[in-house]
Amino acid sequence: MFSLPKYESFRIFLLISGFIPVLAFSISGLLAPIGKRPEKLTSYESGIEPMGDAWIQFQIRYYMFALVFVVFDVETVFPYPWATGFNELGVSAFAEVPIFVSILIVGLVYAWRKGALEWSQQDSRVMVGITTIPRIH
Repeated sequence: MFSLPKYESFRIFLLISGFIPVLAFSISGLLAPIGKRPEKLTSYESGIEPMGDAWIQFQIRYYMFALVFVVFDVETVFPYPWATGFNELGVSAFAEVPIFVSILIVGLVYAWRKGALEWSQQDSRVMVGITTIPRIH
């Protein structure tokens, strides 16, 4: 067995892990049927014929809450490896986490000031879809 330099195996891993999705999408694009039949353009409702228009209306606030949730949910994972290796990391790692947390706080304050955390707003006609429908109180 030959010995690779320190990070060469990681580079090979990144190259292969980037190549596999490209290969999978390329093969599926070549082998997939191209025809646009009417049943392909309708929504799938568990095998039942769709009733009415498939395009539903929902508020853009769902997107904002989902985006803020995903950002802060993913970023809460990062302090766990830091906490487990805290003794070996030293003083520089101790200084990095308050900076990281302060960036999170700045992002939270920004979202709060922009109104992304407000559920009820004055304009109830901000909708995503084909037409706007006012909310019934």
